[in-house]
Amino acid sequence: MRLGALCLVMALAGGVSLSAQTGVQAVSASFPAAQSGKALDGRLYFLLSNDASEEPRMQIDDTPRSQMVFGVTVDGMKPGQRVAVGDDAAGYPVRSLKDVPAGDYTVQAVLDVYETFHRADGKTVKLSPDRGEGKHWNLAPGNLYSKPVKVHVGAGGAAIAISLDQVIPPIVPEADTKYVRHIRIQSALLTKFWGRPVYLSAVVLVPEGFDEHTEARYPLLVFHDHFVTGFEDFRTTPPDANLKPDYSERFHLAGYNRIQQEEAYKEYQTWVAPKFPRVLVMKIQHANPFYDDSYAVNSANLGPYGDAIETELVPAVEKQFRGIGQGWARFMYGGSTGGWESLAVQIFYPDDYNGAYVACPDPVDFHAYMTRDLYKDDNMFYIEGANKRVEQPSMRDYLGHTLMSMRDNMAYEAALGDRGRSGEQFDIWQAVYSPVGEDGYPAPIFDKETGKIDHKVAEFWREHYDLDAKLQRDWATLGPKLQGKIHLYVGTDDTYFLNDAVYLMEDFLKTTGTQGHGVPYEGEVKYGPRAEHCWNGDPTLPNALSRLHYNTMYLPQIMERIAKTAPAGADVTSWRY
Repeated sequence: MRLGALCLVMALAGGVSLSAQTGVQAVSASFPAAQSGKALDGRLYFLLSNDASEEPRMQIDDTPRSQMVFGVTVDGMKPGQRVAVGDDAAGYPVRSLKDVPAGDYTVQAVLDVYETFHRADGKTVKLSPDRGEGKHWNLAPGNLYSKPVKVHVGAGGAAIAISLDQVIPPIVPEADTKYVRHIRIQSALLTKFWGRPVYLSAVVLVPEGFDEHTEARYPLLVFHDHFVTGFEDFRTTPPDANLKPDYSERFHLAGYNRIQQEEAYKEYQTWVAPKFPRVLVMKIQHANPFYDDSYAVNSANLGPYGDAIETELVPAVEKQFRGIGQGWARFMYGGSTGGWESLAVQIFYPDDYNGAYVACPDPVDFHAYMTRDLYKDDNMFYIEGANKRVEQPSMRDYLGHTLMSMRDNMAYEAALGDRGRSGEQFDIWQAVYSPVGEDGYPAPIFDKETGKIDHKVAEFWREHYDLDAKLQRDWATLGPKLQGKIHLYVGTDDTYFLNDAVYLMEDFLKTTGTQGHGVPYEGEVKYGPRAEHCWNGDPTLPNALSRLHYNTMYLPQIMERIAKTAPAGADVTSWRY
């Protein structure tokens, strides 16, 4: 243990301070009874930042700019009890507290509070539920945190005693407006699975004239996205003239915040224009104890979210907002997570929708789980050579420069939570796709310390959630239901290597319609040359702009599809005004 480094050890209130024993700087955290009179379970985070621009809890992410986080799980942490974490605390981007460089830092602590769930499958698990914020530990109402303080870390530094004396307040729901409405229902299916009331919500963009044309019934477009409270890409007022321009690192654009406002206002103007198609657009709020959304499918670990959305939420939305309520008049689109969801729901519920416009989807073939083949490779972190290991990336920029290694990505998630409880990307894939482990938590697809892939779990993934495998296995029956409905778009330089899996799915789709391979799929697959995440099929505009046009860009194709496939006697006129 290096002299002058941080060291946090588990210590009960009244215990001997480690600093008194060894002279090494010690850190501990506690919460007062005023914040909770009962013992709490959860994930305790200790955060350090050398960037004073905002609170440390707002500076933890998977980019090179991230500040430091060290996390441990606590069970039964009592009011007033001082808890600390040892050198074996999971850390990111610095792996261990003993390796934190000496210097001046702003420090902060957060307790992400867990609750106990007694599920219908007989498993008891401790997880942090969504509390209206979209499953973000640094924003979740009820979580405890400390005020940021400046300290010196280094030899002879005073012990750091942090009080979690602040609590994140409840979130005030957004009010309905003329165009943006909200609906919330209790799901009977999910309530039964989780053993407590579970709700599904949606944010609905209604068409111009919705309140006046009460006889109209509308097609429904499901915009699959992450957790949102409204439509940020829809704005009824001109851009704010006093808006201070920012800079988008992602798109290398100055004043991107103003561009977003300009495009949102243009969308409103298009939305209300004469002869524009009058449709409903629905965004689903289905954050859960593992992530900011459920992936919209049934899952052993999350429960029957797919069936709940399709049989409970969608009918409720169509009833309240006068949807046509038939498969020929429902469509989906979305990018990334929303892209995977659009394709998966179209495949799992083929008669319920008439087309999916799928941008930069999460891996649709696990032979290309980003850079690794879950079925053939043995390790997620490395290519194993004869005498060396080649580190694998998990993120790149548009020029191909590595922004994060797979191994580092796992350190990030491990710091935020054990047992798949980080609330981040790899853990939600694991929660959705894996069987339930013996401990009640998702069975790991690979070891986060070593990278070793569990091929038995991978076979479960192949059987249930590998979308390309399912198409190939079931095309004889699925193909006739999916003709003309699959539209795939991805950049050839996708940030997360998601184009590789699309190549494999396209290879199969090209075979459809040939001898012995069933009916042709009659859709499309398009690539954006040199485009990063999340190219959505518009070759005329850069991604920075086209990503702001989801609610209008696919409508011409959707209208053409409706004209081609609407059954005789269908309502194709009441919503055209």
